[in-house]
Amino acid sequence: MSLLPWRKDAGDAGPEPVSFGDMALPLLPALYNFARWLTREGSEAEDLVQETMLKALRGFSSFEPGTNFKAWIFRILRNTYLTSRSGLAAMRTVSLEEEQVSNESGIGGHLEATIDRRTPEIDLLRLLDNEMVRTAMQKLPPHLLEVTLLCNMEEMKYREISIVLGIPIGTVMSRLARARASLRQELMVLGFTRLEERR
Repeated sequence: MSLLPWRKDAGDAGPEPVSFGDMALPLLPALYNFARWLTREGSEAEDLVQETMLKALRGFSSFEPGTNFKAWIFRILRNTYLTSRSGLAAMRTVSLEEEQVSNESGIGGHLEATIDRRTPEIDLLRLLDNEMVRTAMQKLPPHLLEVTLLCNMEEMKYREISIVLGIPIGTVMSRLARARASLRQELMVLGFTRLEERR
């Protein structure tokens, strides 16, 4: 006797789809951390994450299973931030800036910053404490801070960062190089200031 179609074993139904909560809840600390850096204010960051989760839940039906959920929800957070009052103010300062890309043999001054050579400067950077790094990062413009956070704190790949920010991978690399150069310069200033204060 054959089974009726609706009485098949549960095992024949295939894997159960992952719920929104299963995918989103583990990312809450990372989303809050990113939002906190963008807004620079705790309660505003909480509001931003809450609004992001609401938008992501409403739009979850448009998410394609098998694609990068983390990049998808981080992009929603960033877009939500950019449409907020503080996000629009931050972007106004960036929109007039042109990405500096060198045409000289593909080697630009900013790319030099990505080369890790053993120098006194690099040695000093390795000795600096977290507070100095935090202070230096707070001085980065928003478009450089974003790529730094996504790359170094969230450990996203360039392709994922490209999806979140909606920019080409080459621009991601250029911004990272510029952010690292800016951080290096700022940390040197902070390091020497601290040394002077100790004397």
